[in-house]
Amino acid sequence: PAEVAGSVVLDVRRAGVFAQATTLLPGATWRDPAKVSQWAGELPSDTPITVYCVHGHEVSRATALRLRAAGRDARFLRGGIQAWADAGRPLVAQAHQP
Repeated sequence: PAEVAGSVVLDVRRAGVFAQATTLLPGATWRDPAKVSQWAGELPSDTPITVYCVHGHEVSRATALRLRAAGRDARFLRGGIQAWADAGRPLVAQAHQP
């Protein structure tokens, strides 16, 4: 949680999964992981970026790697939003951004 607090937090759950979701991490913004090359340049280059998906496996890891390749200080949230919620950490209502 301390590392997430100082970073730009991006929800990179696949569009269909995100559309059905009811919660997200506080301060998070959804970005389509299939289009990371289109939005990576919009992110700050001087601020760490934390991405997460449902379980912290392929989607968030691949997105973090692609962001690193684009020159961003990116990491993924181990265990994803599921582990975050299971640990009792705060979530906020999802306003369905896409």
